[in-house]
Amino acid sequence: MANKLIVSPAPHVQTAQSTSRIMRDVVIALMPAFVVSIVVFGVDVLRVTAISVAACVAFEYLIQKFMFRGPLTISNWSAVVTGVLLAFNLPASIPWWIVVIGAFVAIAVAKMTFGGLGKNPFNPALVGRVFLLIAYPVQMTTWPMPVTNGAFDALSGATPLAAVKHGAVGPDVLGVHHLLLGNMPGSLGEVAALALLVGFAYLLWRRVITWHIPVTILVTMAVFAFVVALCTGETGAMLWQLPLFHILAGGAMLGAIFMATDYSTSPMTVKGGVIFAIGIGVITMCIRLWGSYPEGMSFAILLMNACVPLINKYVKPKRFGVK
Repeated sequence: MANKLIVSPAPHVQTAQSTSRIMRDVVIALMPAFVVSIVVFGVDVLRVTAISVAACVAFEYLIQKFMFRGPLTISNWSAVVTGVLLAFNLPASIPWWIVVIGAFVAIAVAKMTFGGLGKNPFNPALVGRVFLLIAYPVQMTTWPMPVTNGAFDALSGATPLAAVKHGAVGPDVLGVHHLLLGNMPGSLGEVAALALLVGFAYLLWRRVITWHIPVTILVTMAVFAFVVALCTGETGAMLWQLPLFHILAGGAMLGAIFMATDYSTSPMTVKGGVIFAIGIGVITMCIRLWGSYPEGMSFAILLMNACVPLINKYVKPKRFGVK
């Protein structure tokens, strides 16, 4: 009797998830913040986002077509996601040619140099953003005021984080409701924490990401800010206003939800993800409180991206059958 047992290599688990579906879900999750950004900063948001997405897709296509000479992957939407996230890390007033340079660095250097999607050790959008911040600091830190003038006239074009860091205002002046609803100077993805939380809920519902990394990052930042406030003699309302301010202001929500959870650049296990997230939260707060930059999320994620191979090596699930 012939042996009809079919042996095939793992994995054997099948799922309806695909790269293109996951990437489309990420784009959909970013749409609430995108709409709020258009309301706050006007049509410049469309210009920056369109240029960023078009440049990322074009660079990936050209590299694969003429250098890799392999199958084209622009249809999987990963270049679109990189383009949108890069745009979300830029001010609405930035010149178009700087956006194109950032897209080139994100795709050609941070992604395709390592072999493309799934092989890049660092988040491409953040590499593009940090490169632009170092190369063009003036343009990258010139923040346009909201078209509606907003509730942050006292900031005079500075972001809430920069204003608090330089002592222009205190965290208690910038009400929590304003940080939730936006309408303040900042990059495209910093304007409304509530819109980003809506996207977070969508990604959880679609099971694209889990809650462990985003929640751990934000809780770590809040606890860190609370301890610092306590140690510096703060009392009363400031003990909860400072932690809330740090998790709602700047790129904390955008980084924790949409960039720290990148499959390629985050640990493979839940335990590893928690360690990864704690590191991001601690580094972010150290840069915000004692560094020269008012924001530290981008640098923190990239530094912890470099630690992911080490985390994966020492935080492994037990093999089946091993006690």
